[in-house]
Amino acid sequence: MSDRESALPFDESLGYLVRDLNRRIQRSLQARIQPSGATLGAWYFLRVLWEEESLTQRELAQRIGMQEPTAVIALRGMEEAGWIIRDRSEEDRRKVHIRLTDAGRALRGTLLPEAKAVIGQALGGMSEVEVETLLDLLRRARANLADPPTTSAAQRRRRRKG
Repeated sequence: MSDRESALPFDESLGYLVRDLNRRIQRSLQARIQPSGATLGAWYFLRVLWEEESLTQRELAQRIGMQEPTAVIALRGMEEAGWIIRDRSEEDRRKVHIRLTDAGRALRGTLLPEAKAVIGQALGGMSEVEVETLLDLLRRARANLADPPTTSAAQRRRRRKG
């Protein structure tokens, strides 16, 4: 088998295709939400806060998969824009709760239609059944990797011997 035959071409690589699609979606979304003053970083926080308000900075960072120090910087910008308020917990002074302001809530009506338009563009030409199938397959692939398998001590010993 030649190197070319054993290689994984990009157009057959799930990881590459998903990553490339994600980059394209993010680029399109950023272009559409930028006139409102929102960044992609702010978008991710807003999406969570529109569904579940008054999370701590740590909970919010975990929900979107961002390191807490990076989240603090993004949240500071959102606070300066007037979209959120950060309140220190009375019970535990180490915790800071994030709440949306009216301006932050109002962005939902501006930004969600832009996100839906980007997704609509990405799914263009697909039937409802194809879209449901695509989403189902992506959910299943994600679930398959939710908890990476662990290698048992016995398996490691067998590999070393083999």
